Order: sequence, then C-alpha cells, then structure tokens
Amino acid sequence: MTASNKITITTPDDWHLHVRDQEFLSSVLPDSAKRFARAIIMPNLTDPVTTTDRAEEYRNRIIDALPNEYKLTFEPLMTLYLTNRTNASEIKKAINSGFVHAVKWYPAGATTNSSQGVSDIVACYEVLETMQEEGMPLLVHGEVTDPNVDIFDREKVFIDQFLTNIIKNFPKLKVVFEHITTEHAVTLVESASSNVAATITAHHMLLNRNALFKGGIRPHHYCLPVLKREEHRKALIKAATSGSQKFFLGTDSAPHTKNTKENACGCAGIYTAHGGIEFYAEIFDKADALNKLEAFASFNGPDFYGLPRNKSKITLTRKQTDIADTFPFGDEVCVPFRAGEKLAWSID
Repeated sequence: MTASNKITITTPDDWHLHVRDQEFLSSVLPDSAKRFARAIIMPNLTDPVTTTDRAEEYRNRIIDALPNEYKLTFEPLMTLYLTNRTNASEIKKAINSGFVHAVKWYPAGATTNSSQGVSDIVACYEVLETMQEEGMPLLVHGEVTDPNVDIFDREKVFIDQFLTNIIKNFPKLKVVFEHITTEHAVTLVESASSNVAATITAHHMLLNRNALFKGGIRPHHYCLPVLKREEHRKALIKAATSGSQKFFLGTDSAPHTKNTKENACGCAGIYTAHGGIEFYAEIFDKADALNKLEAFASFNGPDFYGLPRNKSKITLTRKQTDIADTFPFGDEVCVPFRAGEKLAWSID
C-alpha cells in the first residue's frame, strides 16, 4: 500500500464539517469534495437545521453549489440540531428520510450559532430513547458553558457532569464525542462500549495552546474546543494512530471571514479543508504510522455509522505545495490554516 514517498488509500470521509450557507457554500465546498467522498454536515447555521424538512432544503442547496465534477462523487450526510423542543416523531421522520444520519447536541452557548442548543439534556431523554431504539447516532459537542469553569477544563467537566451519565443511562445509544481535545476524552472513549466513538481534528493534533500566543494573539488558531496542553496533543496523536476502530477523521473545518476572526471579539473556528486529508498524512507520517491512516480516514467512520466503505481510491505524495495567504469566501476572504506556509503532502 505504501512507498517511500507515496500512499494510496480508499477515498476518505469527513465526519465533521462546516460548509456554511448561501454565497459561502460554493467557496468552500470544492476543497472538501476534492478530498472526501462524504461528509457529515454540521447543522449550526444562523437559522439552525432543526427539522428534517430544513435538512432536505440545506442538502439541496449544498448539492446545487457543488461544481459539476463533484455532484456525483460527493455526498453530504445531513444532521439535525437538537433543541429542548425536538420530539420523537421528528427523529423518526429524520430516520425515514434516508439522508439524515445523526443528531447534534450543542450545549446552549458552547460555540458558533449554538444559542438555540440544549439547556437541559434531561428534557431530551425521550428523544435519546428513540434514537437509541432506532440506531440514530448522537453527535456531542462536549463542553460545559458554566462561566465558573476554566475554558481549558470545559471538556473534562462535561465528561464528568454529563457524558458519563448519558452513556450509562443509554447504553445502546451510538455516541460520537466530536473533536476531542484531552487525554480525559481519549480515556473515556477507550473504556466505553463499542457504541461510543470519537472524531479527532488535524489542528488539535498539530497545535497545542502555546500556538494561540506565539509572538502575540493568534486569532486564526482560536477554535472551540480551545487548543490544549502538549500532553493532550500527544494523547490525541497516540489515539488516532493506535489502530483503534473507535477513532476517526473529522476535520471540524470551520471557515469565517477574515474580518470576523481579526477583531475585538473574533469567531471560533479554523479552516482546514484545503488540506483536509494532507494534514492527517503529515501527522501519521511523523508518528511512523502511515499504514494506519486508511483505517482512521476511510474505514472506522463508515463502519461506525453502518454505511458502506467507499470503492474509489486517492493517492497522496510527499510533495510540498504552497498554501495561499487567503482564499475567496463569498464576497470576502478566509484565512486558511497555515496561511502562507506549505502542505507537506499533496493529492496526486
């Protein structure tokens, strides 16, 4: 499968992706469609995707915005945005749709466009019971929003206060702990049943929290969950490259306009879709684990979701290519991860 400077793998999928909406869609979609066959689309639009009908409308807008060469090779996998008002009948409608593949739990106020998220998860227990019965995965943004909790501890406290109880109370519920950032999260996932898995981003494996302050405030390294200590970064790499089926690729690529990142109260999110698989190849290469990349990027995700593995292949070559300082983003620009630097690997 591998040569000294080249690797061919089954076309990967992105199990956590933000593509925004309206005029921004056509700017960012090609980067993901070039690299991935499928992507779990996040529902946290300004007007959240809370119903199956809204998910279908959003899906149609995504497909319409795809360049013609990707319309038959890239599939958006839709999700619903969980609220205190979500009911069991909507979950069943979503399951029967065939295009909604998961439900996303955002604690209210935890991240971008999450103000309408869940303020009381106990109020959602009937919905979680239905999801457990029907095999619909729950995707979790795992952070508490209590202002008394240090921002670097929000994930660990969420595990202790909420997630362990959900796993205990709904033992057959499929749970994806998304964009995990701590050794605590790795331990939880590893010790839980096969119904619990996690996605890991490239940027949380490439950066620790020092990157937020290198030479000054770095707004384009600000994301939620926030970057953590070096010990946690190493724990994520160890988990991703371990060969465990519980961990898989989710970029959490989250574009924002340059001006909304570079201001007095900048947005959280890092745009990584331009190197969506290449950054992972760099990480696995440095860990001497390129032979584990295909399972992490192409097998573990579809296996967990109960979807077929892709049939097509892509080839990555160890070849540096330039990363632009900015990318077009609607009528404005977005600053990509590692702007002005280089990708260490390239799609052949």
